[in-house]
Amino acid sequence: MDNYCYDNIALNQLIRKEKNARMRLKLLAVQHFQDGKSRYKIASYLKVSRTSVNRWISNYLSHGLHGLEEKKHPGRPSCLSASQKEQLANYINNVNENTKVDKLRGGDIQSYIEREFDIKYEISNIYKILERLGYK
Repeated sequence: MDNYCYDNIALNQLIRKEKNARMRLKLLAVQHFQDGKSRYKIASYLKVSRTSVNRWISNYLSHGLHGLEEKKHPGRPSCLSASQKEQLANYINNVNENTKVDKLRGGDIQSYIEREFDIKYEISNIYKILERLGYK
C-alpha cells in the first residue's frame, strides 16, 4: 500500500474491502480524482465539503494511502500535572493497600483531587483518569 498511484481496479478492491466508512469516502474521492473529476464535483457527489476533498487529495498525493489514515486526536490536555498524577496514584495505592474493607470509589477520588489540587472533575472524567493511570 505504499504506491502513490493506484489504478482503478486496485482502488475498487480497496474500497470494497474497507470497513471504515470515512476511509471509504476518502478512497472514493481519490478514485474520482484519478478519473479526472474536479474536486468540486467530487465533494458534491460524496456530499462532503470541498475542503475535505482538497485535504484528502493533497494528503494522498503527498503521502500515498498512508496520508489518508486518521491521525490520533490528542484531545484536551489534562488539568492534572504529571507530579499530581503521580501523587494521586500513590494515594490510591496507599489507601488500597492499607484498607482491607473498602476500596476507593470514584467519588472519594473526586473529593481528593478537589481537596488536594483544587481541580473539579465530573465523575465520568475521574474514571477516565483512573483508566489512564492503569486502574480498571
